[in-house]
Amino acid sequence: MPGDKSISHRAVMLAALADGMSRIDGFLEGEDTRATAKIFGQMDVRIETPSPSTRIVHGVGVDGLKAPDGALDCGNSGTGMRLLAGLLAGQAFDSILTGDASLGKRPMRRVTEPLARMGARVETGSGGTPPLRIHGGQTLAGCAHVLEVASAQVKSALLLAGLYARGETSVVEPRPTRDYTERMLSAFGVEVAFSPGFARLRGGQRLRAKDIHVPADFSSAAFFLVAASIVPGSDLTLRQVGLNPRRTGLLHVLRHMGADIVEENASDCDGEPVADLRVRYAPLHGIEVPVALVPDMIDEFPALFVAATCADGPTVVQGASELRVKESDRIAAMAEGLRTLGVRVDEAPDGAVIHPGPLGGGTVESRDDHRIAMAFAVAAQRASGEVHIRDVANVATSFPGFDALARSAGCFLE
Repeated sequence: MPGDKSISHRAVMLAALADGMSRIDGFLEGEDTRATAKIFGQMDVRIETPSPSTRIVHGVGVDGLKAPDGALDCGNSGTGMRLLAGLLAGQAFDSILTGDASLGKRPMRRVTEPLARMGARVETGSGGTPPLRIHGGQTLAGCAHVLEVASAQVKSALLLAGLYARGETSVVEPRPTRDYTERMLSAFGVEVAFSPGFARLRGGQRLRAKDIHVPADFSSAAFFLVAASIVPGSDLTLRQVGLNPRRTGLLHVLRHMGADIVEENASDCDGEPVADLRVRYAPLHGIEVPVALVPDMIDEFPALFVAATCADGPTVVQGASELRVKESDRIAAMAEGLRTLGVRVDEAPDGAVIHPGPLGGGTVESRDDHRIAMAFAVAAQRASGEVHIRDVANVATSFPGFDALARSAGCFLE
């Protein structure tokens, strides 16, 4: 599996802000993460690539970034843009964050409004979407944030801004989200208190350089977990996958559905739990997905929708309205595509009911969303006819080489 995208983003960001040189192994060679690395290069951070999936970052310290010459292009990455908004809000210089057409439609006020309460000046485009124009030279003040929507990206942006703020910055979430930023800040020497649904740090702290090994990406592994669970005779082992407890909701849901997934060779990787995952085919049954697990699997729902089509009985998803504002409206995209293949899906504003049924052939739209494209590549392995997936170039944003790896595991792809 490729390196974890979320951790790769954060590793480059914090290594750039650290005092000294950091080495990152297992870095995801995807378009999104490369865009983040390029952005820090534009701000005078020297980043070397001695070999694929390795970066050596010569940190400039929290106060060492330089004004970029031109806009900073985040590509397709909402993670990159939202985290950078917080980090750049505390700089002495102005900056502009842009992205591709898909990113240009994603909501940004959820991060710019709480940043404004800290004293930041960040302007959005019409409708609260990118580009983001960040005015430097502002004096930020730490404050207590109580978020209405659970979002690891918003929480992370506020903590990064908090590094540059006077006093303490704290974030309380309605439900716990991924704690990658908190764990990595701690690894780089920042005193940060955190527990599920809460994080707090004080401004003015410096970061110490550290070598980081990025575990395999659970969201990428999700497509192979589902594929092996639904294709009879399958037996796959996925090596050293990151199992952050705020990321593995799909693992618990698949097991509730009857999946045969075993953890082997468990260890700790720079504060992140990792293990090999062995998954073998097993009959699945439909369930009501526990709402408490939804924030821990928000990127894995396209894969879950495919698993649900092969289960015995309907699967009910609720509390997942965040899926409407990802790279695409993922509820609508999956429902439309599965209907094209002959499966009944009843949509709701915050979820869907997926009814099992035989998958046929047809042409489906990825809506320029990498996870939709990969989900239908998995669905095709159980289809009775050919499945044509449009706009698959976007897969390179998170999983370069997906097609070759899938073929090597036994998938039929052209």
